[in-house]
Amino acid sequence: MSSPAETTDDPAKAAPASRSSYDGLRLSALSKSYGSFHAVQSLDLDVPKGSFFALLGPSGCGKTTTLRMVAGLETPTSGTITLAGQDITATKPYRRPVNTVFQNYALFPHLDIYENVAFGLRRRKVGGVDAKVKEMLELVELEAQARKKPAQLSGGQQQRVALARALINEPEVLLLDEPLGALDLKLRRSMQIEIKRIQVEVGLTFIHVTHDQEEAMTMADTVAVMNAGVIEQMGSPGELYENPRSTFVANFLGQSNLIEGTVTSTAGDVVTVDMHGIQVSVPAARAHTDGGKGWIGIRPEKVLIGAAGTELDAPGNTVPGGVVTDVSFIGVSTQYLVKMPWGQELQVFAQNTGRDRIFRVGDPVELSWRPEYAFLLDHSQDVNAGAEEAV
Repeated sequence: MSSPAETTDDPAKAAPASRSSYDGLRLSALSKSYGSFHAVQSLDLDVPKGSFFALLGPSGCGKTTTLRMVAGLETPTSGTITLAGQDITATKPYRRPVNTVFQNYALFPHLDIYENVAFGLRRRKVGGVDAKVKEMLELVELEAQARKKPAQLSGGQQQRVALARALINEPEVLLLDEPLGALDLKLRRSMQIEIKRIQVEVGLTFIHVTHDQEEAMTMADTVAVMNAGVIEQMGSPGELYENPRSTFVANFLGQSNLIEGTVTSTAGDVVTVDMHGIQVSVPAARAHTDGGKGWIGIRPEKVLIGAAGTELDAPGNTVPGGVVTDVSFIGVSTQYLVKMPWGQELQVFAQNTGRDRIFRVGDPVELSWRPEYAFLLDHSQDVNAGAEEAV
C-alpha cells in the first residue's frame, strides 16, 4: 500500500512543519484499537488550514473513527492530534475548536431556525447574537425561513441549518460525517455544490467523511482513500482517478479494466508490457510495480471501440479480436462489454455523440487507447480489491 508521502499531489510531501508551527490539523501515528481489532493503524496526516479535505472509503475502513477521534468522541489508543499548533489529543470535546455536522442534523425540533442557529452563542453568552445569526442565515440562504420549525423545512434546508449552527461558532475545523446520506440523489448533488460554495466563502477547514466517491471528488481539494485502517493513497481527485497506485483505489474510484501483463522493457519514460501477446506502452510515471508482472489499467471511458479493421484515433495500443457481449444504452453514453481473445471481458464507455454507430451483441470489434491514459499496478495486489466495496 502506498503511503501518503508517495503521492504526487500529497500536501505532506514537502518537509513537514514542526508541531508547534503547523497551523492546520496534524494526526501523528494515530491509532485506535478495540481489543484485537485495529480500526485505525498508525495514521499520519496533515490537513492544511482552509482546505476542503475528504476521508473516503467503504464501511468499516476507519474514516468515521478517525473523525470521532478529532472531535474528541473517541480516545486514541496511541498517537497525537494537534490543531493550530496545540496538542488536543486529551482535550474534552466541548473545549476543542471543532464542530461536527452529522447525517441526522440533530436540530432541536421545538426551536425555530433562528434559535437553532443561535443556540451555541446563547449557551456561551456571546454578544451580538442577532447580527451573527442573520449573517449565517444569509450565508446558507435561509433568511426567509428564520421563524419556521425544522419539521417545516426540506431535508436540504435542514442540512443548511445544521451547517449554519456549526459555523456560527467559528470553529478551526468543521467535521462533516456523511452529511448528505439522508438526501435523495438530485438534492444530494445540489447540496454538494452548495457546501463547497459555503466552504470557499467562509475559508474554514472542512473535513468530510463519506463512502460516496462522486461526493468526495466533487467537493474536496484533497482526498485520502482509506482501507482497513490505513490510507491507500492521497491526492487531488484528478490524481487519484487518473493515476491510482493500487488496485483498491483503481476499483473503488470509478471503474477500471485491469489486464494481466509482463514487463518486457523500460526505456526512458516508457515501460513496455506484453499483454497477452500484444505490446502496450505505459508512462513510467504511471507504472507502480517493481516486479516483472503487473496489472495494466485503463478506464472504460478512455477505451475507443470500432468495427474490426477500423483505424482508431489512438495510436500505440490497438487490441484486435474483440466480440461485443453486452450493450447498455444509458443516454449520454453506451456501455459495452467486449470479450477479448484471452477470455476477459473489458468495459468500454462510448459517448453518444451521434458520430459513430451503436454496436450490437455479437459484433466483431477492436479496441484502442492512448498509452498516456494507461497505468500499471503491482501484480501482487488483489485484482478485485475495492470492487465490491464500490458497488
